[in-house]
Amino acid sequence: MTKVYLDTCCLNRPFDDQTQERVRLEAEAVLAILSRIEKGEWDWIGSEVLMDEIEQTPDTQKLSRARLLSGFIKQMVEIGEKEAKRAKDLQKDGFQVFDALHIACAEGAKADVFLSTDDRLLKLAKRISKRLKIRVVNPLVWVEEMI
Repeated sequence: MTKVYLDTCCLNRPFDDQTQERVRLEAEAVLAILSRIEKGEWDWIGSEVLMDEIEQTPDTQKLSRARLLSGFIKQMVEIGEKEAKRAKDLQKDGFQVFDALHIACAEGAKADVFLSTDDRLLKLAKRISKRLKIRVVNPLVWVEEMI
């Protein structure tokens, strides 16, 4: 079973302004991934940091939609000592706190892929990919490979 970790950017993408072609295509990719998850073809790995970040969403519509989607999370990762230590190492590599925690949780759960639409995160992950224990990629790129 393919284990997928979606960050908060991915969850919000279907609800972002769809006038830009890139945003629309990424939204379609995220919806395709969520569809596979809903059908039980792929497992969605979540974490307490994902839930914390969802709860910080200021837009009430996005918040309620993200909460609804999070009901499909198959495995929830708690931030333990191992994840916290790994996140600190990732921060030294330049990742923001939440991004480092997301990646550490995805690695800890042995997810097959970490998906994000955050260009800064993706660029940094690509640059240090040899030091990561998980593949970090844009959902559109990943869906094109998988489907």
